[in-house]
Amino acid sequence: MLDAGCGRLCAIPCERSADTRGGGVLAAIVGGKLQGVEAAYLARKAGWERLLLDKRPQPPALPLVDRSVCLDVCCPAALERALKGVDVIVPALENDAALTSLVRHARHSGVPLAFDPAAYAVSSSKKRSDRLFLDNGFPVPPAWPGCPLPVIAKPSGESGSTGVRLFSDETALRTFARRAEGEWVYQAFVEGPSYSVEVVGGPGRYTAFQVTDLEMDRNYDCKRVAAPSGLAPHLKRRFQEMAKDIAALVALKGLMDVEVVQHGDALRILEIDARLPSQTPIVVHASTGVNLLAELVHFCRGDRMEAAAQPVPAPRGVVLEHIHAARGRLAVQGEHIMSRYGPLYLETDFFGADEAVTSRVNGCDAWVATLIFQESDRAAAWAKRQQTIDAIRRRFHLEPVKDESPQGA
Repeated sequence: MLDAGCGRLCAIPCERSADTRGGGVLAAIVGGKLQGVEAAYLARKAGWERLLLDKRPQPPALPLVDRSVCLDVCCPAALERALKGVDVIVPALENDAALTSLVRHARHSGVPLAFDPAAYAVSSSKKRSDRLFLDNGFPVPPAWPGCPLPVIAKPSGESGSTGVRLFSDETALRTFARRAEGEWVYQAFVEGPSYSVEVVGGPGRYTAFQVTDLEMDRNYDCKRVAAPSGLAPHLKRRFQEMAKDIAALVALKGLMDVEVVQHGDALRILEIDARLPSQTPIVVHASTGVNLLAELVHFCRGDRMEAAAQPVPAPRGVVLEHIHAARGRLAVQGEHIMSRYGPLYLETDFFGADEAVTSRVNGCDAWVATLIFQESDRAAAWAKRQQTIDAIRRRFHLEPVKDESPQGA
């Protein structure tokens, strides 16, 4: 244990991955929650050495890395010491002070940072990004007041489903809007399937990758991702072009995720996130072999992006979903459930699933898992999923699976 001058700095060795591809890249992943789990998973698939930085000694992503340092990244001396010799810094958190510290260190040290602070500043404010879309003619759900009920209320500064609420009563909505603290975005609830796509690159050279299908739980948190997308081919192309146009609008230099909802033949933008997302990159990798983290790092290091340099093979069918086993019940729930348990381990052939990121250890009564299924097509992947769910229910004597969707969906 070392005295970092800013709290505790402790090196924690972890089990090394047997995958040694990746050209000797040492990636520093900052943040060990769900984004960190995604980054560690993808870095492992790329064959990189993985260093995790987190304020907590036992973050969920710890078992997925080679070594870990426990520190406050806002302490310059501790951060400089921890990042000595790394090849790339991968932010996997949304703490403004921590991100500012990482940007400052990267500029001082010259170490590539897989993050675009300017684009993130736009995407981290739903109010600012929605105004940008409206001013530039991009389709978004109608704003309240001025739209019919039901209405979705979203805190402007939160990502994903955090804090999202649905209102079907005008009086309740007006009371909430009057009392709500901070900035909120109020939009018509648009019924229809949701889709996501990632864009990587810089001005003049953007690549939009595979479109994925999203399914939400009752709290509007993503519970399941699938590929290839069921979106009509002409809408896929429209979505990918729209995503590249948005990337150009914000002058993206890195990676951005775009989420839309389909209503009839129209696509309406729900949100953008100029950061490494969770869930969808794993699905894109399993379906196409494209590693979005590797593409991002290639871009940030000035290397040629691999997926842009070679044809992508025909996509495989993939289903990813999050399950929660507790008190004799099995539920499919949004990703938030994964952050309540840890540490998280990567297992193969998990009751029939090709892979699982799970908190389950022998003897535990309550556990979670992100299940990943791959097959020749989506129907076969879904059949494998059904077999795995049945096997888990039989093994742990669980009631029929609870798999809820949002109200009105």
